[in-house]
Amino acid sequence: MTATIDSIVTEATADLLKGVLFGGNFHQEHGPWRQLISTDPFRRPVDRTPDERLSLAYERLRILNSTLDSAAGTATDPRALAALHEWIGPVDPALTTVAGIHYNLFLGSLLDHDGDTRRDLSDFLRLRRVGTFLCTEVAHGNDAVAVETTATYDRARDGFVLHTPHPGAQKFMPNASPAGGPKTGLVAARLLADGTDHGVFLFLVPLTDELRTLPGVRVRRLPARLGSPVDHCLTSFDQVFVEREALLGGEHGQVGDNGEFTSAMGNRRRRFLTSIGRVTVGKISMSACAVGAARATLAVAVRYGGHRYISGPRATQPVPVIAHRSHHGPLAEAMATVFAMSLLHRRALDRWEAQAGTGPATATGRAEAERLVAVAKGWITWRARAVIVECRERCGAQALLENNGMADLVAGAEGVITAEGDNMAIHAKAAAEMLFAAPQTPQESTPDAAPGDLADPRFLGRLHAHVEDLWFARARARMSGARNDGPLDRWNAASGPALRGVEAHAHRQAAEAYADAVADLPEGPARDRLAELQRLFALRWVDRNSGDLLAAGCLTNDQVNALPDVVERLIADVAAHLPTLIESFALPEQVLADWPIAGADYADAYDDPEAPWQTAAGTEGER
Repeated sequence: MTATIDSIVTEATADLLKGVLFGGNFHQEHGPWRQLISTDPFRRPVDRTPDERLSLAYERLRILNSTLDSAAGTATDPRALAALHEWIGPVDPALTTVAGIHYNLFLGSLLDHDGDTRRDLSDFLRLRRVGTFLCTEVAHGNDAVAVETTATYDRARDGFVLHTPHPGAQKFMPNASPAGGPKTGLVAARLLADGTDHGVFLFLVPLTDELRTLPGVRVRRLPARLGSPVDHCLTSFDQVFVEREALLGGEHGQVGDNGEFTSAMGNRRRRFLTSIGRVTVGKISMSACAVGAARATLAVAVRYGGHRYISGPRATQPVPVIAHRSHHGPLAEAMATVFAMSLLHRRALDRWEAQAGTGPATATGRAEAERLVAVAKGWITWRARAVIVECRERCGAQALLENNGMADLVAGAEGVITAEGDNMAIHAKAAAEMLFAAPQTPQESTPDAAPGDLADPRFLGRLHAHVEDLWFARARARMSGARNDGPLDRWNAASGPALRGVEAHAHRQAAEAYADAVADLPEGPARDRLAELQRLFALRWVDRNSGDLLAAGCLTNDQVNALPDVVERLIADVAAHLPTLIESFALPEQVLADWPIAGADYADAYDDPEAPWQTAAGTEGER
C-alpha cells in the first residue's frame, strides 16, 4: 500500500504536535510507559469483582516494578513519576493510586530523608513490602499540621511509642490493609519528647504481614468509594513501639544518641512541610494523571462521534453525529483545553525541576515554582473533570457502561481533585500569597492594554494579564474596605475575587505556554493547527471576561460584538482536524481496543451468539 501525500502530511503534523504535548524526549521519557500499557497484563479485565480488580492492581504494580531499571531512580525523578501517572492513569486508576503512593510519597520520602541513616530499603525496592503514606486523619485533612497521632520518645527503650488518642485522630484513606501483600507505612505523628511537642514528623511503621495487621495496629476498610477499587482504610495505633531510627529526621529535626531533640528550624510548621515535601511532586503527578485521562476520553469521544451514524437531513443519507455543530463544538473546545492542560503541566514541571535545588539563592524561585505547581494542579484537574464529563455526555449511555472506560475516569477525576491537597485549599493558599505579593494600587489602563487586534497573540496575552491584575485589584480593594474584625473577616471579603485572580493566573500561564509552543514549531500545518487551538483557548477566556475588558477600555464595542463569530470560525477550523489532533495523543491501539466505543465495530460488543438473527443468518447461508 502506498501512502498518499495527504496521509504523510497528516502523520508529520501529528508527530510534531506529539512533541508539543510530550516534549522532545518522548521515546525515553514516555516510551517505556506507553509500551507497558500496551502489553497483555494491562488489558481491561472483564467481569471481575471489586476485590479481584484490587488484586489485579497490585499484580500490575509488581509487573511495573519488575520493568524498572531502578525503583529508587524512578522514585526520585519527578519527570519519570509524572510520565508514569500520565500513561497508567487512563488504564487503571487503582494501580495509579497505589503506585503513586508507593513510589512518590513512600519511597520518595524515605530517599529524601535517607541522610546518614542508610536504611535497608530492599524490601520496598523489590516490592516484598508495599509502602503507604498515613498523614490525613478523620478530623485533619488540609490542616494536616494539626494531626493528633502522637509519637512519644521513650528514653528507656530509645524509641517512639505511637498512639491514636481519639476517633478523630484515626488515619483516613490510605491503602493500609493486607490486600496486595505486607504493608509498611510512613505515619505522620506529633513528636513528643520530655513533655515538649516538637511538631509533626514521619515515622516508618510496619503495618501488616501477608494476612493480618501487626500487634497494636488496627486497620478497618472504609466503605467503597466511587471509581476503581482501592483498599482505603481507617488506621489507628495502640501504644505501638518503633526504634529511634524509624523517625525520618534531618536538619529539620532529629533525636540524637543522647536522646535529645535538635532542629535547625525553630518553626514547627516548617518542620512539617519539610517532612511532607513529596506532596509537591504528588501534585505534579496528579496533574499528569488528569491530563492523561482527559486525553483518553477525548480520543474515545472523537472516534465514537465519527462512527456513530444518525439520520441526516434526508432519511437515506445518515451522517456521523460529530458532523453536527452541537456535537463537534464542545469537542473542539475540549481539544483546545486539553492542549492547554498539557502545556501548563509541562511548564509547571519544568519550573519545578529548574528550582529544585536548595539554599537561600533558590528559595524565592523555589517558592514561586511550588506555587505554580499548586495552581496548575487545581486548574488542570478541574478542567479535566469538565472535559471528561463533556466527553461522557457526547457518548451518551454507552459511556456510562464500565466496559467503555469513561465511568472510572469520571470518578477518578474527583479523586485527583482532592488528592495531594484539595483544590480549593491549595488555590486559597496561592491566592493569599499572590494577593500580598501584588502591587498595592490598582493598575490603570495603559497603552499596552488598549484595544489591539484579536488575531494578535501578543494582544491576547496582554488581555490575559489585565484580567489577572483586575481580579487581584478587586481583592485588595475588598480587603481594605472590610470591617476590621480580624484577619478571617478581611480574608473572607477578599477571597472571592482573589480566587478568580488565581484562575486568571492559571489561564495566563497556559496561554503563555501555548504562545511559546507555537513559536517553537516550524511553519506548516502543525503550527497552523496549534495556532488555531491557541486562539480558540485565548478567545474563549477573553469572551468570558469581555464585560470587564470593555469597561476598562481594553476592548471596543465592535470587538466584543465580533467575538462570537470569531470563536465560531475557530471551532469549525479545529473541528475539521480533530482526528489528526487525537493522533498526536499517541494512545496505543491496544488500549483503545479495550474500550468498545472507540472502534467502528462497537456494536459487535453487544452481539448475542444465540439471538434469532444468528439463526436467520445461518439459514440464509444454507439456502
